[in-house]
Amino acid sequence: MHRARSRARATMSDSFKDFLREQLAPLGHVTLRRMFRSTGVFCNGLMFGLIHDEALYVRIDNQTSTELSQAASSPPFRYSRNGRVVDLPYHRVPDDLLDQPDELLIWAKAAVAAAQRVAVKTRPSPHPGPPRVRRRKLP
Repeated sequence: MHRARSRARATMSDSFKDFLREQLAPLGHVTLRRMFRSTGVFCNGLMFGLIHDEALYVRIDNQTSTELSQAASSPPFRYSRNGRVVDLPYHRVPDDLLDQPDELLIWAKAAVAAAQRVAVKTRPSPHPGPPRVRRRKLP
């Protein structure tokens, strides 16, 4: 019985993932990757969302929080690590939005843009400059 439930849940999850892939296909190459107890949602290799417990969360930053105020008003995605609660900049997409493909794409595009802004900030410089010279202290 337990295995049957696990298979049913996996099937439901797979159908949800397939549904999201189809809805988000106009964005570009959308892939899903299992990450710990969630699934990362990537567009052209850039993570802009995640799926957890059959819910879609999208990346929000200061620029998109006004555009996606409904998502920004929900609590961020949280998980526990080493006894600490960690908040990620991903907020839940309202369930009714999943039935509105055009609106869902607007949210997804905003989330991809937020992810791109973060990627640009964290990307190492192609020309980091001359190597630092370490000087030894003399005794």
